[in-house]
Amino acid sequence: MSVNRREFLKNSISFGACSVAAASGLLSAESANAEWVAENFAPSILEETLKNLFQDQKLIETDKINIKIPKIAENGAVVPITVTSSLDGIENISILVEKNPVPLAARFDLSPELEPFVSARLKMAETSDVIVIAQTGNNLYSARETVKVTIGGCGG
Repeated sequence: MSVNRREFLKNSISFGACSVAAASGLLSAESANAEWVAENFAPSILEETLKNLFQDQKLIETDKINIKIPKIAENGAVVPITVTSSLDGIENISILVEKNPVPLAARFDLSPELEPFVSARLKMAETSDVIVIAQTGNNLYSARETVKVTIGGCGG
C-alpha cells in the first residue's frame, strides 16, 4: 500500500492530537478513577474504623452475603476473597480484617442496579475475622468468616 505525503501528515496530526488529549486527561473516564480517602485507611482498631465509616448505625447480621475465602491461609500476604450477595440495591461493600493495623482492606462503591460481585486479595497480619459490610440505603448488613493464617503453611 502506497501512502502519499498528504495522508501521512493527516494521520500524524490526528495521532498527535489524540496523544495530547489523552496525556492531558481529556479522554479519561472520571467515574472509573479510584478515590483514596486517607482517614478511612488510617491505622486504628476495628471499632474506630466502623464508627468513622458508618457513624453509629446498627449492623444487621445476614446470610444473604456470601463470602468465599479460604478457612486456612498458607500465606497471609495474599488471601483471595470473593463477595456476592442476593440483597437488592447495594450501594457499597466494605471488607474489613479485624486484627490488621488498618482494618479497612477495601471499599467498593457500586451502582444499585448492578449485581453485587467483588473480588480482591487481602493482606492479613494474623488469624482474624474478615467482616463484609454491605450498605443498602439506610441499612447495613454484615457477614463474617474466620481465617486462620499459618506460618509457612504448616497448619499450626
